[in-house]
Amino acid sequence: MKPISSARLIGVSDQSYQPTLSHLRAFVSIAEFRHFGTAAARLGVSQPTLSQALAALENGLGLQLIERSTRRVLVTAAGQRLLPHAMATIEAAHRFLTVARGTGESLTGTLRMGLIPTVAPYMLPALLPMLRSELPDLELQVIEDQTAVLLDRLRSGVVDVAVLALPTNAHGMSEIPLFDEGFVLVVPPGHELAGRLRLNPKVLNDIPLLLLDEGHCLRDQALDLCRSADARPAPVGDTRAASLSTVVQCVAGGLGVTLIPDMAVSVETSRAELGIARFAGPVPGRTLGLVFRSSSIRSEDYERLALFMRQLRNGSRAAAS
Repeated sequence: MKPISSARLIGVSDQSYQPTLSHLRAFVSIAEFRHFGTAAARLGVSQPTLSQALAALENGLGLQLIERSTRRVLVTAAGQRLLPHAMATIEAAHRFLTVARGTGESLTGTLRMGLIPTVAPYMLPALLPMLRSELPDLELQVIEDQTAVLLDRLRSGVVDVAVLALPTNAHGMSEIPLFDEGFVLVVPPGHELAGRLRLNPKVLNDIPLLLLDEGHCLRDQALDLCRSADARPAPVGDTRAASLSTVVQCVAGGLGVTLIPDMAVSVETSRAELGIARFAGPVPGRTLGLVFRSSSIRSEDYERLALFMRQLRNGSRAAAS
């Protein structure tokens, strides 16, 4: 496919042009997948139809929104500026139809949810069945990645809502707190701290503390805890891990200790012989929440989703007790 000349588009907008929803959906889908074939399949149209819809939008606006060639598909600066508004328009149309049909059910259609790696494996096994049961018309798409990546995808409209550690301090984002969860110290079997309760975080001083790679918020939270307790863990050499499961396996092998969120304890300790220790109150930990674009019209949907997730959490804690 030959690139479309930006000179032909810029400055030739049609003042009478009114974009259709199909034009906007074509633009949003291409911006999301960065691939015309995938975007067309996702919308259930042919690739020529998709290209024609995008061309109509670009010609009508007099702007190049997508830069494409045989090798790549990129969103232009104008496209990045208009993408959130296109998303909001599509969301508004979806809500209009929902209300008009009188279903009383707002959480329907596609919802693209991001989750950080220290949440996804432990929340999804219970969350997905619950949503299938309670919200059968909701098509949930899951995107797992680090906080910075998910925030970028939220800004670009590729992700609708994300489960992140709060606060994100991200401009243009709104946050709905879900719940607080404490950290648990995981140690090798037979370790002197195994089974201890009401630990002072100062015990982390001079202990080899294994951490996730840079970019994971749990790493930053663990380091913040050490700083607040004036604790300096012992060095652990070049040991590096991209997943919490790998870190825990390193602990089981005697390479050090680590901090994991409470929701991960039952899963991770079932995979290897480990000891755990718990901190005295106030237990150090993190706050999880839903994060979404402040410009989104689906804030009521996300409030309802947050209620489901809190109920799930409360049910899990009651079962554990």
